[in-house]
Amino acid sequence: MCPNCEDFARTVLLLGQLALYADMAGADLDFVEAVSPSLAVSLPEPPLDTFPSDDDPDGGPDHSGDS
Repeated sequence: MCPNCEDFARTVLLLGQLALYADMAGADLDFVEAVSPSLAVSLPEPPLDTFPSDDDPDGGPDHSGDS
């Protein structure tokens, strides 16, 4: 397993669980607002084969509002 794969997967899992918690009735949204940016910024670089290598960010379709 690559060195960052476990950290990446664990952080993504925590972000997902935090999102589910935020949607629960009675969730402490101050906690969610305090923790979510820290989790997001702590994401390591994604493992190498996470995204297709032929992914071209400029080759996609035009979106409304783009010039």
